[in-house]
Amino acid sequence: QVQLVESGGGLVQAGGSLRLSCAASGRTFSRYTMGWFRQAPGKEREFVAAISWSGGNTDYADSVKGRFTISRDNAENTVYLQMNSLKPEDTAVYYCAADPLPFVIRGGYDYWGQGTQVTVSS
Repeated sequence: QVQLVESGGGLVQAGGSLRLSCAASGRTFSRYTMGWFRQAPGKEREFVAAISWSGGNTDYADSVKGRFTISRDNAENTVYLQMNSLKPEDTAVYYCAADPLPFVIRGGYDYWGQGTQVTVSS
């Protein structure tokens, strides 16, 4: 089992940047595919990005491709989401998720964090 705690959310102006972090418990972090999702008010939760065990494979939603970068530090049990050129439509609660499958996936994650709020003002 793994527990996930997100941090790094906040209020930023459009065009700005934020870096989200997700700290994971457990000794087998390197054997979990990690993902980021977001949920805006009144909308369903949506996939943002995912990264494989070693970090060699990544996947992004079209809406964030070229602006967001997912990365991981297996020695620190942490996954990151660097968000650049933020837009008001990026406003949402951002969640990190973990799954033991050895490849990137866009859904079906087993473990979830509590979320961190990101608000982008225009």
